[in-house]
Amino acid sequence: MDALDELLRRPTPSALVALDGAVLSLNAAMARVLGRSVEQCLGHGFGDLLPASQVTAVESLVAHAATTNTVAMRVLEFPGPDTASVVCLVEARSVNDPAGREPLVWVHSLNAGNDRGGLLIPFRLAAKAADLGLCMYSPQERELEWLGGAPALAALFPEASMPLSEVVRRVHPEDREPLRRLMTSTAARSPWIKVRFLTERDGCHHLACQSRRIILGSGGPERVLGVIRDETTWEARRRRALVALSAERQRADEIAAFSSAVMTAVTEQEVRQVILTRLAATFGGTGAALALVTKDRLRVSSDAGIPLPVAAVHGLPLDAPSPLPYVIRTGKPQFIPDQEDYIRCWPNGAMVPYFDQLDTGYAISITPLGPAGEQPLGAWLVTYDSTHHSSLDERALMVTLADLAGQALKRVRLQEARVELAAALQQTMLPTLPEHLPGLEVAARYRPSRDGLDIGGDWYDAFVTPDGAVALEIGDAQGHDVDAAAAMGQVRASMRAIAAHEPDPATVLMRTNELLLTMQAARFASCTMLYIDPGDGRVTGASAGHVPLLYARDDGSHSIRELPGGPVLGVLPGADYPEETFTLGKDAALVMVTDGVVEGPALTLDAGLERAGKLAAQAVHDGLNAEETADLILDDAVAENHLDDVAVLIIRRT
Repeated sequence: MDALDELLRRPTPSALVALDGAVLSLNAAMARVLGRSVEQCLGHGFGDLLPASQVTAVESLVAHAATTNTVAMRVLEFPGPDTASVVCLVEARSVNDPAGREPLVWVHSLNAGNDRGGLLIPFRLAAKAADLGLCMYSPQERELEWLGGAPALAALFPEASMPLSEVVRRVHPEDREPLRRLMTSTAARSPWIKVRFLTERDGCHHLACQSRRIILGSGGPERVLGVIRDETTWEARRRRALVALSAERQRADEIAAFSSAVMTAVTEQEVRQVILTRLAATFGGTGAALALVTKDRLRVSSDAGIPLPVAAVHGLPLDAPSPLPYVIRTGKPQFIPDQEDYIRCWPNGAMVPYFDQLDTGYAISITPLGPAGEQPLGAWLVTYDSTHHSSLDERALMVTLADLAGQALKRVRLQEARVELAAALQQTMLPTLPEHLPGLEVAARYRPSRDGLDIGGDWYDAFVTPDGAVALEIGDAQGHDVDAAAAMGQVRASMRAIAAHEPDPATVLMRTNELLLTMQAARFASCTMLYIDPGDGRVTGASAGHVPLLYARDDGSHSIRELPGGPVLGVLPGADYPEETFTLGKDAALVMVTDGVVEGPALTLDAGLERAGKLAAQAVHDGLNAEETADLILDDAVAENHLDDVAVLIIRRT
């Protein structure tokens, strides 16, 4: 074993391994480059002690030396004693064991000090195969040396060696600090960083860089290897994809906003505004117009971007030989990419002062507001100031949105017709207040709801009973629609008819409740009813689940008077309605309101009653008459953004 021991006494890393690769003995230098103690290496496979990327190379080296009885050499990368790996030129040769056992393989590092560049060849080949660039940084010289790799990346470095300062100068200012950290990193392998690098010939390149520390040979100098990947093309594709994605998101947002705005429009004017402000932008056009049919003629509105000749179709008959009337008549959209296609498809329509007068680059898309076979509503059109070929997806989307707009238009028109009918019905039901009541002023105000239809179930009434008392009532039938208005009229008419034969409010409420239950009325109603003697101001009152009265005095004080009573009308059979009697003082006023006056999104009932009571008391104190006081209370309720119906009935003793 003396000869073998002599092999291990060399200062360079040396080891004796069996033919299966197991380490039988090694010197301290070999243990050091393996990053372990001698004891930790003995008995282990030599390849197992190296990085996984080196296993195949080690096994091939040992097998070659053992089987061919020749000297084999290979550059291997060892783990190293710290975070820097050690790259060595390793020789393997077969040696005889004097003890007569199987041959051994002597693996040892050669001195590559005169050709350290040879140690980098495996790195260069790997970089080239991966289409990467490879450079090396010398911390002592502060020089960056280009080692090769992908030929396309070599153009980034016109010189084989460059000072680090020159490299940094070409890097975007925002990326210089990350580059410095990369070059001075103490990690065995750094994370990838991205830098923008300016070349002399072809501008800015987007580079991804990674560094790793290596030692060239056992005891050799430390260097930093830099691996470079050019992502300029990929970055350009990524940016284009981001731009396209952003455009798609923006278009999706515009489509969603368009749909929402159309579906929430409550008047035909609002539908028109949505279309003319949003349509062209949604489909990338330069102008938009909306044509609606009125008495078989087109009524056209347009935005400022529409070409002037298009406006000439206003008043055009529905049977005119032109694409816009054709689309409305047939329900078939027309997507015309340019003027040449227009004239080819519409030789007669070209006689109309319209699309043929535009430049040849103009394009137009016309879509009906509803499918074929239905009553023609109209159509919209989008113009483009250059040739435009609509994709199938764009056409389908335009048809869908046009159909949505048509549905909104029909809904709005139906709604407006119902509102007109209901408003007319309601106006006929609002009573005429009695005039010239001795010693009394009566005033009333009503404002419909702004939620749903612009009508509701609030009502008031005032009339003189057969025995000379003044009857006052205010109430609220459930709902804000035509049925609510009808229910309101039904209740009011019933109460007036019953009051003609009954001497007190409690009996009127009881009989009205029984009548509504007998009729199986679909709506219930709250109500307050008063009888007032004009001579002495004696008041008798009862309530059916209605809000309290307000009593305002001429000294500026007020009180909230909650009358006795029973449940709302039309719900509970056999309900009783107790009543109360009190006196209305001279120059004092009673204020009767519905809940819309004293309740709101930001106002509780108690706070609303107090607010209205103060206003009424101040008005009486200031000498305002009943009409002026009613206006004051109504205006305050509207200013509070109340959404419900509001009704006010005031009786003032003078």
